[in-house]
Amino acid sequence: MKNVGYYNGEYATLEELKVSALDRAVYFGDGVYDVAFIHNRKPVDLDDHLDRFYNSCKLLKIEIDKTREELEEIFMSLIEKADEDEKDFILYWQMSRGTGPRNHIFPDNKKPSLFAYITPKKIGDQSKKVKLLTQEDNRFYFCNIKTINLIPNCLASEAAKQAGCDEAIFHRGNIVTEGAHTANFIIKDGVVITHPLDNLILPSITRKHVLEICREYDIPYEEREYTLDELFNADEVLMGSTTSVLLAACEINGKAVGGKNPELVKRLQDLYFEKHDMK
Repeated sequence: MKNVGYYNGEYATLEELKVSALDRAVYFGDGVYDVAFIHNRKPVDLDDHLDRFYNSCKLLKIEIDKTREELEEIFMSLIEKADEDEKDFILYWQMSRGTGPRNHIFPDNKKPSLFAYITPKKIGDQSKKVKLLTQEDNRFYFCNIKTINLIPNCLASEAAKQAGCDEAIFHRGNIVTEGAHTANFIIKDGVVITHPLDNLILPSITRKHVLEICREYDIPYEEREYTLDELFNADEVLMGSTTSVLLAACEINGKAVGGKNPELVKRLQDLYFEKHDMK
């Protein structure tokens, strides 16, 4: 099987997998999720993704009924059921608050529902330049929770697509936060700059490892708020995620940006791939 799914103990292809209509993910989006990359049939940075997943569940008051080891066993079983000729995948999993009659109040049934799947995926060409579109960040104030409630992100992503762009960049007033489904960085005068961790951005795993690389190789960096003016006047603008890794922008809102420090961009990309043994 190429696309292998799991829901509460049952395995099937994604086309055949059955999810309960009473799952609170269906009518409330009441759950959290995470996404990891599988390279050569081995999960990449899974501990970091599980840390974030458990923290998201805690913040949303979802009582996880599985240990990390049990989750890892399920993930590895998905890999084992996948076609042997496939080596690289996306691993997606979500946990909802469980099933029950539609009611805004949490159900008495404390058993959460787990849905997971893998599907083949290759990391794209890191030399690709992307086009971005700025969008007012109208999401709620729990952006640090990786909740499956993603309507504002979907609307922003669709607006970017309609404008011929690859990603939307959120800002609250004049302050840039992050992408609709990516972390955001700028480079100015050799310094890598990214928004500080707070409730306005997701604690991106890619962001974490980029900053670890900066510390390890003495690349100057700052975790601070930065403005739209700084975004447009940066030497480089970068977006990062589990599936895209680290891509440089060439355009924002139809205006040419970046291209002034390609050496540092390439160094960060190379060090990231070396760190994760993905060369």
